[in-house]
Amino acid sequence: MESRQIHMIDVTQKRETQRQAVAKGKLQMKPATLKLIRKGELEKGDVLAVAKTAGIMAAKETHHLIPLCHPLQFTHIAVEFYLPKNGNFVEITASAKGVGKTGFEMEALVAVSVSALTIYDMCKAVDRSMTIGEIRLVRKSGGKSGLYVAGG
Repeated sequence: MESRQIHMIDVTQKRETQRQAVAKGKLQMKPATLKLIRKGELEKGDVLAVAKTAGIMAAKETHHLIPLCHPLQFTHIAVEFYLPKNGNFVEITASAKGVGKTGFEMEALVAVSVSALTIYDMCKAVDRSMTIGEIRLVRKSGGKSGLYVAGG
């Protein structure tokens, strides 16, 4: 049987460039739950403020969570939310950027994921049927591969 070895990619020879990644995800919920979030009426407090903080913190810790990720030096991390007026979801958008030898895709994806999990945690007492999904990279720039923009 062939031995399968893991290894971190050696980025020593790569050129530092300005890099940015943007990821999105969605948390489906009951419309009543979304109203509670919007009004700030959940027992645990301001759901979106906590979720934003959690997402930013998680992005900065990605290299501790994903074994083969490099630690990165950020110049900016942002987490934003879209709550439709009469909807049943929260859309989460996270962006991570900096100058480095490797991309910020995983950091943006982790920020979205942890923000969604935080919203779930803060709302689960009123809605255990929430689902987290559609987490994806929507844009990345910089590095040898250049610009990527997701289709559709």
